[in-house]
Amino acid sequence: MEPRLNLMKNDLGAKLGKRFADVSLGIMQSTLPRSTQELVMLRASQINGCGFCVDLHTKEAAAAGETAVRLHLVAAWRHSTVFTEAERAALALAEEGTRIADAHPGVSDETWAEVRKHYDEERTTALVYLIAMINAANRLGVLVHNQGGSYDPGMFGDLSS
Repeated sequence: MEPRLNLMKNDLGAKLGKRFADVSLGIMQSTLPRSTQELVMLRASQINGCGFCVDLHTKEAAAAGETAVRLHLVAAWRHSTVFTEAERAALALAEEGTRIADAHPGVSDETWAEVRKHYDEERTTALVYLIAMINAANRLGVLVHNQGGSYDPGMFGDLSS
C-alpha cells in the first residue's frame, strides 16, 4: 500500500506540520520522563493501528536505551511486571484517552487519581498533551496510509532539541 499523500510536500502541510512539531517539541522538553513518553506514544499507536508511529516510537525508544522486553510487553502492560506504578498510570491514561469512543465516561476517576498520585501538575499537563498529540499523529498517518518499517532512529534530527 502506497502513501496517499505526503503532508509535507505542499505549503499548507509544511506550515501545519511545523506547528504540530512545535507542540510535540514542547512536550519532549518537559520534565515527563522520555521513557514514559515513548511507552505512551507506542501504546496509543498500537491501539490506533498506525504502523509508521509504532515503527518510529519502538525504534526511538530502543535507541534511547529502552529494553526489548519492555517494548515487547507494552501491548500487554497490565499483565506484566516490568513497568513502574507511574508508568502503569500513564499507560492506563493513554488507553482510556485513546479509546474515548469505547469508554462512555472517558477517563475514569480511578485512572486520573493514579496519574495525579505519580505526576505533578507539569508532568500531568505534558502527559495529557502527549496523548492528544499522538492520537492526532496516528490519525494523520492512518488517513494517508503512512507505512511502518522504513523509519531509522534520528532520521528527523534530534527530536528532543
